[in-house]
This record gives sequence, C-alpha cells and structure tokens, in this order.
Amino acid sequence: MSYLAFYRTFRPRTFDEVVRQEHIVRILKNQIATDKVGHAYLFCGPRGTGKTTLAKIFARAINCEHPVDGSPCGKCAACKALSEGSNLDVYEIDAASNNGVDEMRDLREKVQYPPVAGKYKVYIIDEVHMLTASAFNAVLKTLEEPPRHAIFILATTEPQKIPATILSRCMRFDFKLIPRKDLEELIKSVFIKTGKEFEDEAVTAIARAGAGSARDSLSIADMCASYSRGKLTYNDVNAVLGSAEYARVSKICGAILEENASEALSAVEEILATGKSVGVLIKDMLSFLNECTVVKVCRNAKEIVNLPEETYAEIARVASLADGHKLLRVTEILSSAENEMKYSSSARITLETAVFKSATPLSDYNIDALIGKINALEQKLKSGEYSIPAKPVITAEKPIKPEEKPVVRETAPAVKEKPVSVQDDEQNPFTAQAEKKEAVQGTLLDNASNTGSSGQTDKGTVFAKFIKSLRTTRKNAVLFTLCMDLEHSFEGDKIIFTTDNDAVFKALNRNENSSYIAEVLAELGVYEHEIKYKSPEQSDYEKALEELKQNFSGTDIDIK
Repeated sequence: MSYLAFYRTFRPRTFDEVVRQEHIVRILKNQIATDKVGHAYLFCGPRGTGKTTLAKIFARAINCEHPVDGSPCGKCAACKALSEGSNLDVYEIDAASNNGVDEMRDLREKVQYPPVAGKYKVYIIDEVHMLTASAFNAVLKTLEEPPRHAIFILATTEPQKIPATILSRCMRFDFKLIPRKDLEELIKSVFIKTGKEFEDEAVTAIARAGAGSARDSLSIADMCASYSRGKLTYNDVNAVLGSAEYARVSKICGAILEENASEALSAVEEILATGKSVGVLIKDMLSFLNECTVVKVCRNAKEIVNLPEETYAEIARVASLADGHKLLRVTEILSSAENEMKYSSSARITLETAVFKSATPLSDYNIDALIGKINALEQKLKSGEYSIPAKPVITAEKPIKPEEKPVVRETAPAVKEKPVSVQDDEQNPFTAQAEKKEAVQGTLLDNASNTGSSGQTDKGTVFAKFIKSLRTTRKNAVLFTLCMDLEHSFEGDKIIFTTDNDAVFKALNRNENSSYIAEVLAELGVYEHEIKYKSPEQSDYEKALEELKQNFSGTDIDIK
C-alpha cells in the first residue's frame, strides 16, 4: 500500500514535534538526560492525544546512542534498527485482543531475554484496561520488579478500570485534550506540506470537529483534502461532516427563540426529509446555540468562533432574539434530548418533542424559563410595545384648613394608551378586573373633584375624596388597599366604615392607622369616624341551627 493516511504520515518522530503535552515531554526529557529512567509508566488520556506516539519516541530515545535534546537522533545504528518493523527490542501489544492470562504469562517469560540492538527492551501495552483480572495478576510481580533491561509503558483511555495494585506500580502521566488553536496550526502545516489550498474558516471547522484529538482532526482533514480538488472551503467541510446546512439550522433555532413552534417543527421536517441523521441534526443545533451564546456574551466573539462574515452575521441575528437565560434553557432541553435518544425507540419523536418544548416556554416552569419570560416582558415595556396609562397628578393651591375645602387641580400628561380589548380581558382576567375597578374608582374621584366649592362638607363625596387622598396626595398604598372596599355611611357628622373582613377590621383599628385616617378625614371636614365589623351573612343551615338552639335552650342537644 503506497498511500499513508495523514495521521500516519505526519506522526511526530521527536519530542519537539509532539503537539502540546509539554508537562509530560519535559519530565521524560529530564529523565533521559539524567539517566533516571523508570521501569513502568502509565499514559492515560483521551484518544488521539499522543499516548502511543510519545511511547514510541521515548522507546527510541532511551536506546539512542547520541540523543539530541532528549530526542532520538535517527542516525545511529540503534535508531535505524528500532525504526524497522522487524526489531525485537520494542514490543507493541494490543491488550484488546491479547487480554488473556496465557498472553501475559508468555510476556513474563520473554521479558527475561536481553535486548538485541539497544540498551532497553520496551513493552508498550495499548488499551491495557481491557486485560482480565487474571491477566493483571499474571503480570503484577513482573511489572513491579522487572529485569534491569525491561521497561513497561501502559496506555489507556480508561484508567479507572485498572486495578489499584497496577496503578501503584507505575508513574502516571495524564494527557490533555489539544486546544483548538494548536490543532489549527497542525492542520495548516499538513495542508501546506501537501500543497492543498484552504480557507481559514475550513481549518477552524475541521479543528472544532476534531474535539481536541489530533488523530481525529487529521483524519477529517484527509477526507476533506480528497473531497475538494481545488481550494478547500467551509461548505466543503460541512458537506464532508454530513452537517445540515447552516441556513436551515439557523431557521430552526431562530423559530425556537421566537416561540414559533409550527415553523420550527416544519424546518426540522425539511432537514430530516433530505436524509440527515437525527443525531447529527441535534448536534448541529447545539453547536449553533453554543455559538449564539458566545456571540451574546463575549466581546471577542469573532475571534472565538472564527466563521465567515455572512455566517457570523446570521448567528448574531439569531442571538439577538433572546437573552442568556432563554438560550441556556433551550440548550439544556436539547442536551437532555440528546441523552434520551440513547434509550429511545424513536429518536425523531424525542427531537421533535424537545423542539416543541423549547418553542413553548409558557408551559415551562424551569427557573431559567421564568426569568427569560420576565426579561422579555421588561423589554417590551421599555420598547413601548406595552404602555401604562398615566395617573392624574394632584397639586394643592393652598394649605388646607379644617373649615375650608381643598381646591385641587388635576394635570395628566398625554400618554399613548393601549386600548383594552375583550380578548385581552380573556387572556389576563386579573389585569382586566383591576383596570375595570380602577376605572370605576376614577369616575368617583372625578365626581368628587367636580363637586361644588361650597364651604359645607358634601357627605356624598367624602369617601371618594378620602380614597383619592390616600392614593395620590398621601401615597399610602397599604391603607389605600385596606380601605378601598369598605362600606361607608353617616350617623350625623360621624362617618361609619364597615367591613366583614376580620383582618382588615383589626388593622384599621390600630392606633397608628386610626390616627392617620382621622388626620386625612379632618382635611375633608369630617372629625369623627368609627370602624365596625359586620359578621358575614349566615347560610340557611346556620340560621336553622341557631333557631333550633334558641327554641330548645337549656336542653343538651347533640347535632350530627
């Protein structure tokens, strides 16, 4: 086979070529320079981060006759011998297919033989977590006290599955995911070496799809290079990855954020009808929403997402449709749906249910959904979509004396008011009821203001003036709320307030509230008042029961 994949052709051969993992490279270099090489190493971390590659470089470096800054020179006899596939000093064992006790016993016997070409014999056991418990026990003693010429390098993606007895005998090195910027530089260098023209946005898309793995990124770059004979574009990468068109994904997410469930579900149907996978579509939607969040929150969003101008403009437009809380809630719903798909018999129904739930936040009582709804209402109020009628401003012309009636002047600035329709009343009965009640009260207040200016107290308008004073001049919201539903009448010059609410009765008879009421009434020419409690009307059953007790007073009656 003449052609080698990118990840094999451009595999690092020295420590300096390794992408990132500086913390591991530095330790290994220092151990080689000071001749303090250990007998057992454990390389663990995500796939494609350089575990096996670094193990091979280390195996050649400790056997090199003239290492260059800790790396193998590649020119001495030992390096040349170890670079051949037939050498006997570096063993690579796949533990996934050689995981039995017999294979480990065979390794334990062969480890006693000295190296042929170099100074050390190196055993690289890949996916070591796949060994059985018996196999681990078979190699346990040899791993702890191997011959002086033997070095073990264990590589795994799941260190939690390795027995503690093995972990305690190894020097553990944790490999990290490779940052996207480093992956971009790696991909660009490969394209330049192979003569492939590319757009920067295309390289960014490949690195993002690689998700921190150099091998995955180079494999995708290999496919993209074969897909496009000319210059590699961003759309070419999306086509290779099988992603849905950006415009269609944007249409779905925009409809969700605008709470248009019908349009969102229709857009989902359009994409799935073309044969796109449900799993790929939901990943694309989550990626799009993530980019919307970055654009919404970060000042340097352009540098972070690194997308074409028209694509970035579309993301910014969709991001402006909602606040951070709403974006967070939609992302959470879709993430949960992605997890549920693993156990669902119909991934499509799971996706469509999540889309419908995201587009109908009125039925969602999650805290982020509620905050999002409040923020949306505040924005509508600020923009003038909703307006609140202005209340009359009352100014007194002169100080009020007990024998004089206050002369008031009402001024109300012109404010655009939204008419209340029957539909509005049905949708929000509480608001409608409050507005109607306030309108009736306002009529009474207007009548009170338009009453003649004679010196005598007009008993018919005293209560309306009293309520108006509490609401506007005095601005005592608590007493205004308590008093506005009181019944009132006059006994001579004394005004009688009546309530059937025990809590209101007790509150108004407190000294501080009673004094305050007397002060307001005095300004209106009324100097006496009384607050009475009226028991609620009895039901027919209660009246009959009371009458029965009175007729048979003195008799012990047990009523069941």
